[in-house]
Amino acid sequence: MTAATASPTTWSTALVTGASSGIGREMCRQLAAAGTDLVLVARDTDRLDALAKELGEAHGVTCEVLPADLADAARLAVVEARVARADRPVDLLVNNAGFGTYGKLADLDVDEEEREVAVNVLAVVRLTHAALGPMLARGRGTIVNVSSVAGLQATPGNATYGASKAFVALFSEAVHEELAGTGVSLTAVLPGFTRTGFQERAGIGGRNIPGPLWQSAEECVTEALAGARAGKAWVVTGRLNKIAAFGASTAPRGLRRLIAARLASRL
Repeated sequence: MTAATASPTTWSTALVTGASSGIGREMCRQLAAAGTDLVLVARDTDRLDALAKELGEAHGVTCEVLPADLADAARLAVVEARVARADRPVDLLVNNAGFGTYGKLADLDVDEEEREVAVNVLAVVRLTHAALGPMLARGRGTIVNVSSVAGLQATPGNATYGASKAFVALFSEAVHEELAGTGVSLTAVLPGFTRTGFQERAGIGGRNIPGPLWQSAEECVTEALAGARAGKAWVVTGRLNKIAAFGASTAPRGLRRLIAARLASRL
């Protein structure tokens, strides 16, 4: 792996997907506090408007609201076009939007699984591609792709989500290497359990997840942005997640799969 390429300590304009809640919302708050203008992307227009007002009043930044369901090809194309605009350049793209489903694949709605792949994988690829052209032409820019420690091993009971996040992690690491020496960097961020609304939507809200495994969105984003500013390829957030990631890289594959299945059955 090549040495990290340092990114600016601040960015002029960031486009953040999944901006209306959780890690995305906290990302917007920390970026706005640093003086970064924002393009806010999510499905919920009302929540985006409220966030834009909050950040504009608190930090004096400009917040553009761009409602979009990234599983909708037409709306995704609108976001791609915004990322690629040369007259209003985005120098930080945060691909954060994503969701998970929980249960045995045979019992799940396959159309919702397809939608999950569209948001978690296809949108990440297309928006990353859209950002790279203008960033490479300018010789600067940063992309942050939010993956998950769930992508480090097979996750029975969470198969599509884990596989989608494995794609994001490996895709991002490969593109990071392709960008060496260009002035553009790409960082994959791998959080674990983070206190957001994600778990409720995935169907595991209120389940028996031990307290020490949780991390706040604020802690996660602080680590993620520090890694992006340093031009790192790979950032696993949280001490326990780093330990788990190390274990996932060293334990036999069959053992990892068995442990993951047993943990999933207890959630």
